[in-house]
Amino acid sequence: MTRRFAGIAILVASSLAFARVGDRPAELEPQSDADLARETAVESGLAWLAAHQGTSGAWTGATGHKQQDDYVLFETERAQAERDTGHVGVTSLAGLAFLASGHVPGRGPYGAVLDRALDFVLSRRTEFGYVTNGEERMYSHAFAALFLAQVRGMTRTRSAEVDDALRAAVSYLQDSQNPAGGWRYVPFSKECDLSVTVCQVQALRAARASGIHVDRSCIDRVIQYIRNSRIDGGEYDGCFYYKITGRAAYSKTSFAINAAAVTALHSAGVYDAREYGPAITFLETEYPSIQRDYPTHFYFWYGNYYATQALHMESGPRFDRWFARIDSDLRRRQRQDGSWENDVGPGDAFATAVACLILRIPDEILPIFQT
Repeated sequence: MTRRFAGIAILVASSLAFARVGDRPAELEPQSDADLARETAVESGLAWLAAHQGTSGAWTGATGHKQQDDYVLFETERAQAERDTGHVGVTSLAGLAFLASGHVPGRGPYGAVLDRALDFVLSRRTEFGYVTNGEERMYSHAFAALFLAQVRGMTRTRSAEVDDALRAAVSYLQDSQNPAGGWRYVPFSKECDLSVTVCQVQALRAARASGIHVDRSCIDRVIQYIRNSRIDGGEYDGCFYYKITGRAAYSKTSFAINAAAVTALHSAGVYDAREYGPAITFLETEYPSIQRDYPTHFYFWYGNYYATQALHMESGPRFDRWFARIDSDLRRRQRQDGSWENDVGPGDAFATAVACLILRIPDEILPIFQT
């Protein structure tokens, strides 16, 4: 499939972008043993997610923050997890996993599951448009906006309510962009980092593609921020810094950060490999160590969610080699009950949702995955 958009025009709405979703096209049915194995893995993962959805419509997850290689909860966050009140970000990712297999709210075997997930996300809106549940941060807001945008693109279910929530979420997201052009854990922070920023940019792209207005200036600022984050010289020449503002600015890079940078540029309409070529090579080189050292860690799940999207947009044999490797690794590590493990991070529902999403990227059913 050829790319529908060039430059910033990737943010221009197109009814064609959503013409093929909602009902699984016949040509996407399993065509080989490998396709069938992948299909079986995803369906098993979705069945596990459906069985573990809470009565509120949400999935639970630990809301925490990274400290070195650990994931640390605040006491208020720990209490929230213990009360089983649901996690906006994990619920949104789980909802996206069902959408990525062609399921939509109100229809089919998982229609009720998606209805309940949508109810929960919509119920977590504040009067300002921020979507959160207690101590959750901008990650969750962005995943919620992405989920709402994909629902809007794939079905007209509860269109007025979804539209209102998505417009408010996008407005809040744009208002909270900081002067450097990015976003950080909390709204209106003076700092920003690429890990948080990529989530916001994807939400904006998805919203604009579904017909919601996004300011061109917002996208221009984020493109410049990512360009300013590129490393000039040294061992990691052409890769990207995690942060260029605040404490520890210009001090580190990583697998997840380079995946985030490339995907953010793609989402903003930048497809010139001269902007990010070394980062793509870095992902290919570093994947074996991430798989070996962090197979159940949020480093693996978050990093590969964006790395696989980054390679998919590059397409061709390079992506084919990448996907064959991660497809095999994911299927090998899936538990018998259909779930995947995340022992350092938000938890197993998070890992299972992300695994199902990664395995569905080549199918391009979900609008945000379409090249």
